[in-house]
Amino acid sequence: MITDFLLHHTPALLVAVPLLGAFLTPIIGRISPIVRKIWVMGTMTLTSAIAVLLVYLVYTRGTFVYVFGALTPGLAIPPDSGGIPIRIIFTVDPMGAFMDLIVAVVGFCVILYSLSGDEKRTGLHYFYTLFLLLITSVLGMVSTGDLFNFFVFIEISSLASAGLVAFSVEQGRAVEAGLKYFMISTMGGIFLLFAIGILYGQYNALNIAMIAERMQFTSLDKIALVLMVVALAMKCGAVPLHFWTPDAYSLAPSTITAMLVVVSQASLYGLFRFVFTLYNLTLNYVTIGWVIIILGVLSMVIGVTMAIPQKDVKRLMAYHAVSQTGYMLLGVGVGLAVLGNQAALDTYGFIAIEGGLFHIINHALYKGLLFLTAGAIIYRIGTRDLNKMGGLGHSMKYTMIFFMIGALAIAGIPPFNGFASKLLIYESVYLFNPLLAIIAMVVSILTLASFVKVFHSIFMGPTLPEYSKVREAPPAMLIGMGILAVLIIAFGFFPQLVVDSLVAPAAHALINQGSYISAILGGA
Repeated sequence: MITDFLLHHTPALLVAVPLLGAFLTPIIGRISPIVRKIWVMGTMTLTSAIAVLLVYLVYTRGTFVYVFGALTPGLAIPPDSGGIPIRIIFTVDPMGAFMDLIVAVVGFCVILYSLSGDEKRTGLHYFYTLFLLLITSVLGMVSTGDLFNFFVFIEISSLASAGLVAFSVEQGRAVEAGLKYFMISTMGGIFLLFAIGILYGQYNALNIAMIAERMQFTSLDKIALVLMVVALAMKCGAVPLHFWTPDAYSLAPSTITAMLVVVSQASLYGLFRFVFTLYNLTLNYVTIGWVIIILGVLSMVIGVTMAIPQKDVKRLMAYHAVSQTGYMLLGVGVGLAVLGNQAALDTYGFIAIEGGLFHIINHALYKGLLFLTAGAIIYRIGTRDLNKMGGLGHSMKYTMIFFMIGALAIAGIPPFNGFASKLLIYESVYLFNPLLAIIAMVVSILTLASFVKVFHSIFMGPTLPEYSKVREAPPAMLIGMGILAVLIIAFGFFPQLVVDSLVAPAAHALINQGSYISAILGGA
């Protein structure tokens, strides 16, 4: 009985558990720091377990439609509703489950790391309240089947992220970064709300499947699409709308920076979901595909170019995060550009989409690891300035190894996971346009050169006198980094297994608009 209840209500529990955890954290946090740690870790562990269960259910049984308040499971359209889904609906297909898995894995590692990495901060019960709200919002974003609920969840993520970015204060600089993030997120939210209003005014519906079935691609629909692309490109940090990322990523606590990467990817998910599922067959494939490709190329080139001269290790990594987002946009953009050409889609378009999606999870792992290693270094020596570092490899050997793994992965060096996803992108994009593939490879070379410089600045050479007593990061931080490092290596050694079991079903779900629509409107 309990098992059936858990299986049936898994999507609701996915957001209910961290939301309840967030609201109770300020109360429980006043009991003692130990109790707070147990509560937060327990909440995140349970949330991650529910997410993994949901992923298993979706990948083995198909799209999971959960209707809040419905007496009949999966019945999205009540008999007296005039054929319109009127309740709040979560529609978790393999693409959504794929993103849930990313949130679960990274969130668990980050919270474990945070138990030691953030223990010196004050007001931690508020910190973890915002963190769990952030987890709730991201899981809601990638699970909801309703446009307005997507807007609600993305606004919650903006509020929580802005508060967490500003949490360190940093003599007012972090507060400024938090305000910048909040203002830009508000602008993006307004654009998104306008787009939703336009679609609702035309189709009298907010459900994604319902609007997708009725979509006519009128002039108003095109305006709504532009507003959505701008809003979500801004939220995911794509050039030329990336101007919030350097400050927010560099000044937020390192644990939060790792989660901001996941938040950006959830916005990227929203972009892909709306373009493929909401519009799909009515799109001008080539035009929209090239728009996304151009955003990707600009992000790759400008991101890596701006990263090279940076002296702040986290700011450097922030620009590399922008650059890596470009690979995801490039791969999926190429797949979209040939969506109307079945021969090209079968030859290389679908592989390009697989490469872009595979790079999403790979990026979450290695970029999360890199930000956590940077946090461990800052935790021990108190500076982000590369010019003030040196010789830390003697006293922080495990952190050095984890940094090497993350750096080689982001540069696309085998046998780490970044190489596997980038290879898919290189091969498929080359068949579409050789110049784009060459640009992508050059960016990877520049990324490697940048991280070689960073590695030498931080870890090589004699230990500086002021760091003679520096010790390795605490065990909880090392375990959090270690889990990510193990996954990076595993995904690099067994990429085909990951692609076949996780990535390919997500890619098929993304491009198969009909299956998504029938899951809702067919009552499946």
